[in-house]
Amino acid sequence: MSENTQQAAQPIGHDMSATSQDVFDAGMAVRRQVLGDAHVDRAESKKDETTEDFQNLITRYAWGTIWTRPGLDRRMRSAVTISAMVSGGYWEEAAMHIRAALRNGLSREEIKEILLQTAIYSSVPAANVAFKLAQEVFAQVDEDLAAGKEL
Repeated sequence: MSENTQQAAQPIGHDMSATSQDVFDAGMAVRRQVLGDAHVDRAESKKDETTEDFQNLITRYAWGTIWTRPGLDRRMRSAVTISAMVSGGYWEEAAMHIRAALRNGLSREEIKEILLQTAIYSSVPAANVAFKLAQEVFAQVDEDLAAGKEL
């Protein structure tokens, strides 16, 4: 992903003149860039009256307000997010963000280093699970890429 792509959506998260729809639209764009269309399309297709407000909240605030802020680039945001998900034991989210980190330009080696750092400052047992999870994500990514699917 190019720096220009990342720059295009950045101002919205701290632009107090942006409309609610602007923030949502920027969030959806970033969400798709980071997680991939296939992931977002799956999540969107599962929305119903129970989850729609929650999915909109995630898109608006996590993706449209925080991920678009100018203070950190997406690589750094991915590193922080992986560490937070591992520290909290949020394994499904950790897997999703390990894959997203690759989309954001982090290497497998850098992800390994993030997990090592997390082991020391959070939990060795959590990092142990996360390393197994990373192996699974990397294997799935390799399989998907070999099949011509998007990262």
